[in-house]
Amino acid sequence: MRIVLQRVSNAAVEIEGRLFSSIGRGLLILVGVADGDTEADVEWLAAKTAALRIFPDEAGVMNRSLVDVEGEALAVSQFTLNASTRKGNRPSYIHAAGHDLAIPLYQLYCTRLSQLLGTPVATGQFGADMKVSLTNDGPVTIIIDSRLRE
Repeated sequence: MRIVLQRVSNAAVEIEGRLFSSIGRGLLILVGVADGDTEADVEWLAAKTAALRIFPDEAGVMNRSLVDVEGEALAVSQFTLNASTRKGNRPSYIHAAGHDLAIPLYQLYCTRLSQLLGTPVATGQFGADMKVSLTNDGPVTIIIDSRLRE
């Protein structure tokens, strides 16, 4: 699994011109599930997301986690994170997981992160044409791949 974390002042998802979900200060998380991903990938990424120290302390040093600042989270499924651009100019999504694997692992990630944060995680809608807006704070953007954890 791959995730892209963006520290945000606010973020929102619109579907068909209507607000679907939104958050204030926290993290916008783009979630890409690949073939072969497992619940172990979800557990590791959810724990890493909750504990990653990318929020400033009183001295302005990135020393606080999403849990520490009681921030919000918005997780949006994004299969394009698994694009391969090795050949040609058209990305290949052959490594992106199909719905039968991607939906349960995305939902599990959201559930597990919610448990770790003690608050609900806002979501997008799997497979929908979404308009995602955000105010990146910093900017701080971090890519984490569960296959690179060891």
